[in-house]
Amino acid sequence: MAPFDTSSLVLLLFAALGILSSNTSITIAVLVLLLLRVTNLHQTFPWLEKYGLTWGIVILTIGILTPIASGKTSLQDLLHSFLHWKSLLAVGVGVLVAYLGGRGAALMASQPTVVTGLLLGTILGVTFFRGVPVGPLIAAGILSLLVAK
Repeated sequence: MAPFDTSSLVLLLFAALGILSSNTSITIAVLVLLLLRVTNLHQTFPWLEKYGLTWGIVILTIGILTPIASGKTSLQDLLHSFLHWKSLLAVGVGVLVAYLGGRGAALMASQPTVVTGLLLGTILGVTFFRGVPVGPLIAAGILSLLVAK
């Protein structure tokens, strides 16, 4: 395997866009993948393709639940989420986002060719519109609503 084949060049382009947009997550992910390629550990790619999204969601969920585990968010705080209109709206939006994320995960699994476009769109949104790089799964969910059969 040549060190600068097409896949590596695309990954380097994504790394450059990640650096330009200050998107640390993209930059680190790309650099890890490049490291796996150059150290001849690319045999891990099928495993990462199959389980990477699941493990990423597990890690994200751990981060989200940590305030509850640490005691910073109490049961009383959670119950108060149902007493104010903004909190109720936040619960509804959370449900919608989780639904879209599920649709997005299914779309990304069934049509992996859209992943590159979603990542590029996210990077462009961060770079040119001061966005926050949290959206590929949700973007895929919205896309699934637009292209669903």
